[in-house]
Amino acid sequence: MNLTVTLAIVAGVVLLAVVVHGAWTTRRSGPRLPQPPDSADPGRLEPTLGGLDPVAGGAADPEVGLPEPARTQQLARRAARIDALIDAIATVMPESPVSGEQALAHLPPTRRAGSKPFHIEGLDSETGDWELPRAGHRYTEFQAAVQLANRHGALNEIEYSEFVQKVQAFADAISAMPDFPDMLDAVARARELDAFSGAHDAQLTAVLRANSVAWSVGYLQQMAGRHGFVPGVVPGRLVLPSPEEGAPPVLVLGFDHQAALAEDPGEAALRELTLSLDVPQTPESAEPFAAWQECARRLADDLDATLVDDQGQPITLHAFAAIGTELERLYRALESRDLAAGTLAARRLFS
Repeated sequence: MNLTVTLAIVAGVVLLAVVVHGAWTTRRSGPRLPQPPDSADPGRLEPTLGGLDPVAGGAADPEVGLPEPARTQQLARRAARIDALIDAIATVMPESPVSGEQALAHLPPTRRAGSKPFHIEGLDSETGDWELPRAGHRYTEFQAAVQLANRHGALNEIEYSEFVQKVQAFADAISAMPDFPDMLDAVARARELDAFSGAHDAQLTAVLRANSVAWSVGYLQQMAGRHGFVPGVVPGRLVLPSPEEGAPPVLVLGFDHQAALAEDPGEAALRELTLSLDVPQTPESAEPFAAWQECARRLADDLDATLVDDQGQPITLHAFAAIGTELERLYRALESRDLAAGTLAARRLFS
């Protein structure tokens, strides 16, 4: 073998090594991709909320097994939302009973006054229950209510005036006489409630930062799915559903929404996630803080990530304990105002 042939072989081997190394480096530096289904540990048990499977459910549904008319009636009652604790309420007295069809035809086209939601309910002439107007029913009285405060702030005079105008138009259409609470009293109540809610709101957020290799969207969904997370309605959100039907998610895992919308999710590299708990939205009895803490730790282990707060400081066991102590005080303060976390009133106020 002459020198020229030898050099050609050596050059070929070197070139092949460079190509292989480049491919290996590219693969290693790219985002982690989902693993084949049989690579998951079938014997691994993941935590669930309150001992219930957060995806399949398991909480008793009080309407399950009821005849359809009874189920519909209970769902309508549950939909009734007016609460004197957080609403300014106006009564609307018609001259004679009003059909559900007539009420529905004249309801305001929007259910908001500025940034505040408002609701109109009717008193069913047969059952004596307050409910959202329904076809086939008759109502002897109505009540309309505008929410005094939410996370957008307190009800103001302009919003209250808009509420009055919309309810007055509804009352005129059904030949009824409305009776509104005093605007100054309503606005004063709104400011006081807003001050309380502002001082007792809490949304916990833990940041997970990749220690080495980034994650693809598919890999993240696979890892989070093992902990009960499912894709949310909004791109860039995975949610841990509540066992309670129709309730907000217990936890939200958020990431860059542009990565979620990428044409090739396998190429979109993620290096940071946020795990959030909206404290007033979930009952204390469901132990959402324990779920948040445990999910944060396990996700950090599975994803090879470091847990930090929004200031970039590592979240230690001591930090978790301190947060738990503060939450205990918060829960008691909310209960003292009949706004216990997870109740419908609390969910509405802290929204």
